Amino acid sequence: MRLQEFFAQNLVFTHAAFSAVLDSEKRHSTKTRESLLAYHVRAGRLLRVRRGLYAVVPPGVSPETCPVDPYLLAAKMTDDAILAYHTALEFYGRAYSVHEDFLYLTNHVPRPACFRNHRFRGIRFPVSLRRSGQHLWGVRQEERTGLRIQVTGLERTLVDLLDRPNLGGGWEEIWRSLETIEFFDLDQIVEYALLLDNATTAAKVGFFLEQHRDALMVDDTHLRALRKRRPRRPHYLHRASRQSGHLVPEWNLIVPSMILKRSWQEVL
Repeated sequence: MRLQEFFAQNLVFTHAAFSAVLDSEKRHSTKTRESLLAYHVRAGRLLRVRRGLYAVVPPGVSPETCPVDPYLLAAKMTDDAILAYHTALEFYGRAYSVHEDFLYLTNHVPRPACFRNHRFRGIRFPVSLRRSGQHLWGVRQEERTGLRIQVTGLERTLVDLLDRPNLGGGWEEIWRSLETIEFFDLDQIVEYALLLDNATTAAKVGFFLEQHRDALMVDDTHLRALRKRRPRRPHYLHRASRQSGHLVPEWNLIVPSMILKRSWQEVL
């Protein structure tokens, strides 16, 4: 494949992908690869985002003002990157607010990176998924400007956000965002919540589904499966913050009043 074809088909690419293409032609040394990349960066045809990651600059556009899709950057930060948490909501157009942080799941967890106004942060897969080899459960292959990227599906995203609310922008943001989604595969939600093997998370998912029982057509079967896994003693909805609230005995959760009352819906 000629370089111009590669650039046209890969608006964001890694050094490894670039090298693989040249290696397939069997006529470029390591030194030549480095020289080619450096040449195109100097010529303004490529933009070096970070070590090993490049963006293509369209003809007639300055590298300084060249638009670069942050979702593609996040998806290429590591070779196993999966857009997740609030970033997945934004990708699907379901986030209540727009964030400048882009989150992705990975086994590598490189140092956080910044590019222009965006911050990119890798999050390790949950321990239970790493142990069971189920880290790709509920992951979708999506297309973004001709490139295939990985994103957690909405069912997994819901559970992941309730599992780690600090990665979703807080409870109001999570509730408002998830309430824009009209349909979920409830069997998948329950299956994944149980797969995480966390009693508090199972209870949080059950509590959310019960709160939205009519809108999401939740039946007793889904709730019973989650209720069996609820914690034996009361747990805070977010253990790290230990925000005061009211005990919901059915789920053994201490839930902040703002969620129970949906205080953000109040008209001031």
